[in-house]
Amino acid sequence: MSVQQEIRFCTSSDGVGLAMALYGSGPVLVKAATWLTHVELDLGSALDRALIDEFAPRLRYVTYDSRGCGLSQRHVEEVALEAWVSDLEAVVDALGLETFPLLGISQGAGIAVAYAARHPERVSRLILLNGFATSYFSGRNTDAKVVEEAETLLKLVELGWGSAQPAFRQVFVSKFMPDATTEQRWAFDQLQKATASPAMAVRYLRAMFSVNVRDQAALVRCPTLVMHVKGDQMIFFDQGRRLAALIPGAQFVPLPGNNHLPFDHEPAWTVFVQQVRAFLGGDEKPAIAKVALTPRQLDVLRRVAQGRTDKEIARELALSPRTVEMHVAAAMRALSAKTRAEAVHGAFAQGHLES
Repeated sequence: MSVQQEIRFCTSSDGVGLAMALYGSGPVLVKAATWLTHVELDLGSALDRALIDEFAPRLRYVTYDSRGCGLSQRHVEEVALEAWVSDLEAVVDALGLETFPLLGISQGAGIAVAYAARHPERVSRLILLNGFATSYFSGRNTDAKVVEEAETLLKLVELGWGSAQPAFRQVFVSKFMPDATTEQRWAFDQLQKATASPAMAVRYLRAMFSVNVRDQAALVRCPTLVMHVKGDQMIFFDQGRRLAALIPGAQFVPLPGNNHLPFDHEPAWTVFVQQVRAFLGGDEKPAIAKVALTPRQLDVLRRVAQGRTDKEIARELALSPRTVEMHVAAAMRALSAKTRAEAVHGAFAQGHLES
């Protein structure tokens, strides 16, 4: 699909120049910026392109580069939550938006929560993916070992940002996308080089590790959908669940998988897309007739959701790969699914894989 990108610029309250990108037409959806952004490269980035392809055909999808990153002003004095919220305010005001749904992913979730608490009249719906309310330096009664882990990550970023150094790849990148292919890891390295300098990356992580939006989360009044990948090692699943518990009336949806940012071929992506479509449409979820699945089919689907291959599943369950394939096919028929990802989503939707 051919996607047209429109790049614009605006200025934050402290004079920092910001770059934004607009796609599609129709009702607006704004995505709060994260620390790995470069709007000029979005169409070639796996996750960003998947988001654009999902939203642009139906919405006016708005993204922007964080201060210090991408096409936004690179040399900045302030890097902290308050500045990030001010940048979002500048983008929204520059576009003349009155009310709109807001998407926050990872670090962007905290920014989105803080903005929604500050501007309840403007955010119509809030969507959060793999976010957190507190982090390494901002949690209550932070353990010394937790702080030490954070400082280790910061040192690794300082030494290895944008390179293929083993120490950096094995610790940081593996936490970020443990199930990524070699090619996807290489693309991540290239994205690092293009988006920000090592010094800025360290400043961003340190500021991110200090984010605390516990109080702001309790002030959110719009309908909110919170999703989190169960095996996320960058921002743990419990952090997402705690964030959802802080927001009045928030809906929480667990996602299968391990990658902090799911790729569009993963079951987590299918669940994410279907949940967001239903949420933005404002419709009640259609009633789904619960189908019966055998214990073995559930064993196999649970491992498919975790990203395992048929051979890996066969070894774990002492079956042949052909038998695993047959169980998957039977589950797909029972769930009226055309793909494995659809089967996993159907099993989650019906409560088969909640545990």
